[in-house]
Amino acid sequence: METTATILHADLDAFYASVEQLLDPSLRGKPIAVGGGVVLAASYEAKAFGIRGGMPGRRARELCPQLIFVGGHFKDYQRLGDAAIEVIGDFMVRGGIKTEVRAVSGKRPEL
Repeated sequence: METTATILHADLDAFYASVEQLLDPSLRGKPIAVGGGVVLAASYEAKAFGIRGGMPGRRARELCPQLIFVGGHFKDYQRLGDAAIEVIGDFMVRGGIKTEVRAVSGKRPEL
């Protein structure tokens, strides 16, 4: 019996910034960064200017003077992150992969 593999790639690199744009629609389509002294996450609009997570806030502002810094809503990140992991978990069928999902979410998925 031949089996096939399906690869699911979930790009959550800009997750915090995307949550901020979800919570405040006026931020959609604008370059935003979560953080201040250091960029914790950058929207895709900000990344177009070369802004990356871990970058000093001063450097980010030099690259993109119109950059909007937001303080962050960490309880919302946790809530929505858990929901994302649950959706991803629905696609996982092998124990090894589910173990990786558990390590990220802190929850033990049902096998």
